Amino acid sequence: MNITKTIAEELKVKETQVEATIKLIDDGNTIPFIARYRKEATGGLSDEQLRELGERLTYLRNLQERKEEVKNAIENQGKLTDEIVIALEIAKTLAEVEDIYRPYKQKKRTRATIAKEKGLEPLANIIYLQKEKQPIEEIAKEYIDTEKGVETAQEAIAGALDIIAENISDNAEYRKQIKRLTYRDGMIETKAGKPEEKSNYEMYYEFSEKINRIPSHRILAINRGEKEEYLKVKITKPEDQIITKIEKDILQGQNQYTEYLKTAILDSWKRLIEPSIEREIRSDLTEKAEEQAIKVFGQNAKQLLLGAPLLGLTVIGFDPAYRTGCKIAVIDETGKLLDTTTIYPTEPQNDVEGAKKTLMNLIAKYNVDMFAIGNGTASRESELFVADVIKEIKEKYGKEVHYTIVSEAGASVYSASKLATEEYPDINVSLRGAISIARRLQDPLAELVKIEPKAIGVGQYQHDVNQKKLGESLGGVVEDAVNKVGVDVNTATPSLLSYVSGINKTIANNIVKYRDENGKLKERKELLKVPKLGKVAYEQCAGFIRIFDGKNPLEITSVHPESYEVAEKLLNNIGHKPKDLLQKETLKEIKEKLAQLNVNKVAKELEIGEMTLKDIIAELSKPGRDPREEMPKPVLRTDVLKFEDLREGQILTGTVRNVIDFGAFVDVGVKHDGLVHISEMSEKFVKNPSEIVSVGDIVKVKVISIDKERQKVKLSMKL
Repeated sequence: MNITKTIAEELKVKETQVEATIKLIDDGNTIPFIARYRKEATGGLSDEQLRELGERLTYLRNLQERKEEVKNAIENQGKLTDEIVIALEIAKTLAEVEDIYRPYKQKKRTRATIAKEKGLEPLANIIYLQKEKQPIEEIAKEYIDTEKGVETAQEAIAGALDIIAENISDNAEYRKQIKRLTYRDGMIETKAGKPEEKSNYEMYYEFSEKINRIPSHRILAINRGEKEEYLKVKITKPEDQIITKIEKDILQGQNQYTEYLKTAILDSWKRLIEPSIEREIRSDLTEKAEEQAIKVFGQNAKQLLLGAPLLGLTVIGFDPAYRTGCKIAVIDETGKLLDTTTIYPTEPQNDVEGAKKTLMNLIAKYNVDMFAIGNGTASRESELFVADVIKEIKEKYGKEVHYTIVSEAGASVYSASKLATEEYPDINVSLRGAISIARRLQDPLAELVKIEPKAIGVGQYQHDVNQKKLGESLGGVVEDAVNKVGVDVNTATPSLLSYVSGINKTIANNIVKYRDENGKLKERKELLKVPKLGKVAYEQCAGFIRIFDGKNPLEITSVHPESYEVAEKLLNNIGHKPKDLLQKETLKEIKEKLAQLNVNKVAKELEIGEMTLKDIIAELSKPGRDPREEMPKPVLRTDVLKFEDLREGQILTGTVRNVIDFGAFVDVGVKHDGLVHISEMSEKFVKNPSEIVSVGDIVKVKVISIDKERQKVKLSMKL
């Protein structure tokens, strides 16, 4: 197998791009580094393409390794043929390789192996080849052996048929054809496991769909329903076609062996092939569904991580609750904790006046601009209470204060973590959640990297999928997001630094320790003084590190140290120096001059690739720019929309909270997010909701249906 060619065909890119990327990966370069600083080599492949390439490279190398293991194992048995070698060579999946190896595997004791121990294999060959003219019952008598447990000719024939049934089951070509037929014509059928009980799976109590059409989210829902014993699931297969196909291949006209062989074929199908094929197909469907769910989760998580920061605001983090009270944390514009308290405006205490007085005092004392309210238990009651406080503040003092709802997914995980204990050793665990809620509004990325990515809660069925694969995928998503934004080395936490290309947790902690002992870093190359951060790690991380107020103005950009000379020459050619990047009045002029350059000509003059030059020009045009500034800002509210206020046909503005395979959930300011089904996203056909919206998008929606009993709202984006 030519791995480079295979990947190039799958990703629809050139072989040279794949070859160069594989070399860069093998040399120890990270995906963010390759994506950003080796565009000439890869032909500008994106981080998503590079991660997919990396995953396929690992899979195909494992496949190649397994092929060699299987080949050697069969060769050691003295059974390797040219046909097997060719079959292994063209096999495209691990499942195909295992099917080829199946007949040669060491088996547990089966009916066939027991029959072989009784010496019945030659009889099985006679029946299968259908050549002998002597009556089979007479031939079978020769195999009667009471010591081995063969008492009659019929017992001998039955044992021989067991061997034939297993051989048919082990035939890789049959299994391949059966799978293909089942994928083409098979149906997945579900019935109620507990028909009398109500559940979330009622739509599947009597359900069927072609397996080549069923979407991923339905597979995962069915799997969960089966696990919880609400559903019974089976795959119906085109049995007649399958039996006919095998019979056509094995039977040689009508003869004395025909009925025996038909019996063996049917037994092989019912007892051996069908159950294992069903397991394999269910496993394949689940694996593909999980891959899709992980992909959706990753896309959503990336959008959430890259949410626009709300800078320069003093925020009250409001973690709602009933009995234990609402936890309050006041955070200044730099993210520093100013104050904490607990108030009880909700049931059972209902101390609305006392809670209001406490909040009014905090707002006045710290000049608070914003409330970040967690979206968990008692969120709705807390929102109503905060809206009243905001009205009163405006009436009494004329001060504008807003609030927004913030996802508190993972806040409790962070609160009880070792990291939270290190950050806030003297703060009660329950109050740390409020700090996290406030800070994730100010800087989503810096705060969300502190929790396990899968706890972010912006996917579907994240607890049902392969947790190892989910963890690896989301780790890559966080890494890409962090490196896309860049990290201020003088303020970043170890959690944030550990996601920078080339920096692990140990090095991240060493950077913070070095910073604490030596003061702020003044230039990137000072990183080389950090223990365990060598030249290789420095090359990988340097471009993603930002140093503000340092010695070199280029270090507020993502221009890599290897390109400093080119960047300085470029600025010099238009009559400027790096220090001019820090002056507002000269920056506009620099931007205008850079925009007029002939990139092709300048790239040749400076002996640099065009893609790299374009990136340098973009960075010099907007030095220190945070790419998240272009993302939609949170919807800021001062008043509450009650569920009872909703009317069909009403047009509302909302925030996309989650994107799933069948649509998107949008927060329009009522307690529960409304669903925009995929069919209501556009007048045109929509294959995937992520083509239309992303987490964090601000969208206009129309209310098309209200279910008051279940407190559900259906929305449409077809305005």
